[in-house]
Amino acid sequence: MHELSVAAAVLDTVVRHAGGRRVTLVRLRVGELRQVVPDSLELYFGLVTRGTACEGARLEQELVAARLRCGACTHEWRPGGPAFRCPECGAGGATVLTGDELEVHSLVVGGPVAACPEPAEEAQWTRS
Repeated sequence: MHELSVAAAVLDTVVRHAGGRRVTLVRLRVGELRQVVPDSLELYFGLVTRGTACEGARLEQELVAARLRCGACTHEWRPGGPAFRCPECGAGGATVLTGDELEVHSLVVGGPVAACPEPAEEAQWTRS
């Protein structure tokens, strides 16, 4: 159910960056450590966007694989379960390198919401 709050947060971010223009596509990067169920997030995104500039927008989700680094021996690995112990030296306290992301990567917008039901011209905003 936390996908509902994630969808609402994504909507807030997108509306701020869209600047009053209709949004047709939202691209997310979601780390596997976030434990987001993609189908649930898509369902809730459709619900929270009703009546907004994002209504009907397509949601694309890129799953980012988890990678960890051992603080003791600097070995890097993909976790295979809930234990975050280094498979090389057995030390705990790994640093998450990737897999914790939850970010709006880019969106595609068109004309003003009231004036243009179908985007006549597309512009793109990309997080840098």
